[in-house]
Amino acid sequence: MNRPLKIVFMGTPDYAVPSLRALHDSGHKIVAVVTQPDRPKGRGRRLAPPPVKDIAVHYGYPVLQPEKVRTHAFHEAMTRLAPDLFIVVAFGQILPQRLLDIPGIGSINVHASLLPRYRGAAPIQWAIINGDRETGVTTMMMDKGMDTGDILLMEKTAIGPDETAVDLNLRLSEMGARTLIRTLERLQNGSLERAPQDHTQATYAPMLKKKDGKIDWSMPAERIECLIRGVTPWPGAYTFSDGMRLKIYKAGVLKREISVPPGTILECIPGELRVATGKWVIAIQEIQGDSGKRLPIDDFLCGCRLPDGTCLG
Repeated sequence: MNRPLKIVFMGTPDYAVPSLRALHDSGHKIVAVVTQPDRPKGRGRRLAPPPVKDIAVHYGYPVLQPEKVRTHAFHEAMTRLAPDLFIVVAFGQILPQRLLDIPGIGSINVHASLLPRYRGAAPIQWAIINGDRETGVTTMMMDKGMDTGDILLMEKTAIGPDETAVDLNLRLSEMGARTLIRTLERLQNGSLERAPQDHTQATYAPMLKKKDGKIDWSMPAERIECLIRGVTPWPGAYTFSDGMRLKIYKAGVLKREISVPPGTILECIPGELRVATGKWVIAIQEIQGDSGKRLPIDDFLCGCRLPDGTCLG
């Protein structure tokens, strides 16, 4: 039987939690968990721990929360731990080469895309926004580049027609945990192979900004519907009506030719508010006003009129 590997786990959001749980259950020795500092959250702006910290504390692992990993003190702390591996899952900071050189075997990352597609911070969201039919997870050996290291294992999955970024994040987090454990098993039995990425095929998934959620009604309805799913829950797809910000959570596509300007409200029928786009029609089903809550469109329109002919933008 192979000896347990000494691992430093680095991760921060919900996406990283299943991987930490899987490592805990696998019998490997987790010598420390590194995560981002507690951040203000909610209306009260109280400090809240990241999800990975919560589970690490539950398991009793030592937790480190460096504001920056590029310090002598953090480097020395990692060196003293003498790990076999760093396992990095959506940590949120880029590790310099001098840190990557510390583990005896190397550093493995669990990335939520089919590399070299969607390198960067928001691969799940951009895959949906761009209308991809397929995505997956990749384990790779880390180097000093951004998601440029050799591929170890890859698992693919179809993107469901109604999946939001929240839904897909949950599925890929579990898939990533399974793929990580398979990667470590093959590492230990000597069957793991490395495949260099084809850098000419690389695409990028930068961190989303608030402005990325603004709907351009001149786009085709199918593109707008993908945007709505891809930016849920943050920053959320939004538009304006007479200065009022409207956040759209759910919509369908009607393949109907129209001849009015994009953004024009066509009609409201039970369960749908139909809006013209650059091609076909968007049928809004769930929406939220400036100071309200997420509502089915019928309930929303009971308290806020959006007459036919109103132009959104």
